[in-house]
Amino acid sequence: MNTKCQSCDIPFTKDSSNRGTEENGDLNNSYCSYCYENGAFLQPDFTATQMQNHCITQLKKKGVPRFLGWLFTRGIPKLDRWKS
Repeated sequence: MNTKCQSCDIPFTKDSSNRGTEENGDLNNSYCSYCYENGAFLQPDFTATQMQNHCITQLKKKGVPRFLGWLFTRGIPKLDRWKS
C-alpha cells in the first residue's frame, strides 16, 4: 500500500480524510482526498507541472517558503498518475 498520494505526493498522514474515495465510498489506496473524490480526480485536466504549481501555492498558504515547496513537489512527475 502507498504511504503517499500518487498524484500530489502528500503523505497520507497529512490528509485530514486519510484517503480519496471511490464512487461507492470505499477509500482509494493511491490518492488523497485533496486529489481524488467519488471516483474522480478533482483536477482532471492538470498536467504534472500544473499539479506542482498548485501544491506549491497551497504550501505557501500554510507558510512554507516557495523553495521548500519546490523541494517537496519535485518528485510529482514520477508518480503513478503522471507516468505515461
